[in-house]
Amino acid sequence: MTKNTRDADVAFIQALAEVLRENDLTEVKVKREYGEDDSLDVRVSRQQPQQVMAAAVAAPVAAAPIAAAPAAASAASADPASDPGAVTSPMVGTIYLAAEPDAPAFVSVGTVVAEGDTLLIVEAMKTMNHIPAPRAGKVTRILVDDGSAVEFGSPLVILE
Repeated sequence: MTKNTRDADVAFIQALAEVLRENDLTEVKVKREYGEDDSLDVRVSRQQPQQVMAAAVAAPVAAAPIAAAPAAASAASADPASDPGAVTSPMVGTIYLAAEPDAPAFVSVGTVVAEGDTLLIVEAMKTMNHIPAPRAGKVTRILVDDGSAVEFGSPLVILE
């Protein structure tokens, strides 16, 4: 490895760390191919305080409407990721419920969506990724707040 390649790799890793910090991400993973037998695998991550993570998880549950039926109350207290109607995040990023700050949200609780309709946006590395409904259904819960950070596989919305 030449000094120039090493310096370029260090600059690349520093740029990834800056993207991580600027976008309030917890992890970025990249593979850089230089040639047939030469590559660089980089994973830059940071720990978040447990209080922040606990508050982010508790906030959507606390904001959920009080259920009238006992079955609905037990479903609200269950792990949303295990719900068969859960739509999960395909990437690490920041959630946006609307296309622009003053625009109406793509969906709200009770909205009926068709397969492919945009549910929300995940911003990752300055790219806006529309998250489509995997199937038609009714939005029964929104588990994230606008502008909050999400991890890969985090439940975002419950479709019934």
